[in-house]
Amino acid sequence: MTTEPSLTTEEFNEQMRIRMEKRARLLERGEDAYQVLPERSSSLGEIRKRFADLEAGDSTGENVSVVGRVVFLRNTGKLCFATLQEGDGTRLQAMLSLAAVGEESLADWKTTVDLGDHVQVSGEVISSRRGELSVMAVSWKMASKALRPLPTLHAGVNEETRVRQRYVDLMVREEAREMVRTRAAITRSIRETLHSHQYVEVETPILQLVHGGAAARPFETHVNAFDQKMTLRIALELYLKRAVVGGIDRVYEIGRIFRNEGVDSTHSPEFTMLECYEAYADQFVMAERMKEIILNCADLLGSRQLESAEGTIDLDGEWRWLGVYPGLSESVGQEITPETDKATLLALAKEREISVDQNWDEEKLVLELFSEIVEPTLLQPTFVYDYPPSAQPLARPHRGNPRLIEAWDLIIGGMERGTAFSELIDPVIQRERLVEQSRRAAAGDDEAMQLDEDFLRALEYGAPPMGGIGLGIDRLVMLFTSAGIRETILFPLLKPELG
Repeated sequence: MTTEPSLTTEEFNEQMRIRMEKRARLLERGEDAYQVLPERSSSLGEIRKRFADLEAGDSTGENVSVVGRVVFLRNTGKLCFATLQEGDGTRLQAMLSLAAVGEESLADWKTTVDLGDHVQVSGEVISSRRGELSVMAVSWKMASKALRPLPTLHAGVNEETRVRQRYVDLMVREEAREMVRTRAAITRSIRETLHSHQYVEVETPILQLVHGGAAARPFETHVNAFDQKMTLRIALELYLKRAVVGGIDRVYEIGRIFRNEGVDSTHSPEFTMLECYEAYADQFVMAERMKEIILNCADLLGSRQLESAEGTIDLDGEWRWLGVYPGLSESVGQEITPETDKATLLALAKEREISVDQNWDEEKLVLELFSEIVEPTLLQPTFVYDYPPSAQPLARPHRGNPRLIEAWDLIIGGMERGTAFSELIDPVIQRERLVEQSRRAAAGDDEAMQLDEDFLRALEYGAPPMGGIGLGIDRLVMLFTSAGIRETILFPLLKPELG
């Protein structure tokens, strides 16, 4: 059982018992402990805005009915005070005096209301002698009785409770509510940017017969109606490309992705991706789209300079282009090319104490070395490009070098934020790539893609040249908030509670 952080188990159980008794007394008196629709003439925010200039000690002569959660209580003699809070964090004081509400109602307030309860208060809007905007109550009712004690605001809520009981986090921390608003603003800005370029938003299947579009291990499930094993999608790509083949030249989806992999400060098995595809575009057009998307988000949030633990990230500065092989060569102090042999790469990994699999081929080793040695050093926005083909089986061969593909990853703050390709539309080469992926899967590679015959059939009808983007929404929010991934996801996937 989870208790409120500042209470012992015994104290918590006793408070729960007392609150249950108060609920029972309300019901015994024929009163509703959980109203359907409490009387509410104004929100707390509306009253704050309308009477912001009210002088200390003044009255308005205007009666209102408000509802809010009780986050502070002070019951003293003939005058009681409460602070009410509504969903966006706005607060307003309620005052209950013996003269205004009567002896019975005031006594009932003192014996019934606890921190965390939602109450409805009716009365005149005034400013107290100390200048606190208030509702001087003439009546009150319980709107929703809280059975669990509210966490103590000054004591805070530990990280585990914040992510496991996000509803509690939202009650007591403005930062948690601000994270929700920031994420919503970022998602809205992305949509507005894409709509300005005539993109069409669509929805594609989450349950899929064939998993593909990324190198990732899928979650498996079973559809009883078809007696068919299926997987949850690991990417949005293949269905969005089908839409482009069909004539939706600019298409996107912001959707949930599921990958049955590890959990850490930058990875979650369930996360949100933007994927968009544009006919008659390539990786460089998509780089401009990505830059516009991120700068528009920055402008909406108020700054293109972001503070991180490693230093200031300047989105207004140059967005560098860095080749995989030149970047790795510079970092290790020796030339690394597509022709570099496996022994040399294994020796580099051993020298730098980077864990690798001896069975990996040269391309896989280069990718691992780059991600461990170079990527963490890239603080400023950097398009890492000219990858080896195995990095992205769905990207087209490089127009100038057949040993490379046309793809980039955007690294900001030492972390990948998104990726893009000049998309592979040749069905013959795509079949070869997916057959190779199938061979890897048969050899035990849990992350290899499956051979998707319907996707290949779509390409065989003739796909227009296109560019595509994949952008992690969670990682973009992390960039703008300096928070871990568990803080940016409202309800992250967690291990079950013990006991």
